[in-house]
Amino acid sequence: MNELKKSMPNFKMPKMPDLTDKPQLIVALIITAILTLGAIASVYLLTSGLIRYKSTAGAITVSGSAKKQITSDWVVWTGSYSYKSATLSEAYKGLVSNRAKVKDYFVSKGIAEKDLIFSSTSTMVNNVILPNGNYSNEIESYVLSESVEIASKNVDKVTELSRGATELIDQGVEFQSNPPQYFYTKIADLKQEMLALATKDAFNRAKQIAKNSRSRIGSLRSAKQGVFQITPRYSNEISDYGINDTSSLEKEITAVVSCSFSVR
Repeated sequence: MNELKKSMPNFKMPKMPDLTDKPQLIVALIITAILTLGAIASVYLLTSGLIRYKSTAGAITVSGSAKKQITSDWVVWTGSYSYKSATLSEAYKGLVSNRAKVKDYFVSKGIAEKDLIFSSTSTMVNNVILPNGNYSNEIESYVLSESVEIASKNVDKVTELSRGATELIDQGVEFQSNPPQYFYTKIADLKQEMLALATKDAFNRAKQIAKNSRSRIGSLRSAKQGVFQITPRYSNEISDYGINDTSSLEKEITAVVSCSFSVR
């Protein structure tokens, strides 16, 4: 009754009609009854609606995380070589000779020729520099360069080759070895597993919070996936946009999920 009064602060009972006129009395009583019942129904719907809203508004939102250490199972490595000469033809001959030396070197180390991917040739022209520091139109030399790439699941072998490829310098090849890039080919399946583990962790956190407040966790209302952090092992580096490290053989993947659970 108190809730009814609070919800109807401006409601007033209709003024009773003159009892001497029976037809008017009957009509007035009917109207009064309709108004009264309508007001009571409105209050009931209002208060019951508030109760339903409060029961669904109670929720706990928590973040869950999961970490797993992984070892890369795919490697991509590139190296480059060049040849410099005063004439374009001589530069090209020297580059072709270097290409053959590079191919023979890696084949002798156990890499199949079909796994060696050679790039197209790049040409750079060096002009003669005048005494005043400006460049003249006279050509001083041509520098032709190419790169070679190896992509393989034999991570250990390619890693070892990337460190020893500078042996080609002893054969007169100006060779530069780039750091290998390491990948994990099953990352798509692993991400699904990590999301499941992170969601489970969020549920356990919410369950503990509810227990401390003498409540119970209900169904999952919503879940929002965070970015994945794939970092070198034992790294504390994070980014709002996620990290996908390719420099390390040994990595760690971290998944984060924000979940909202109903509370009973």
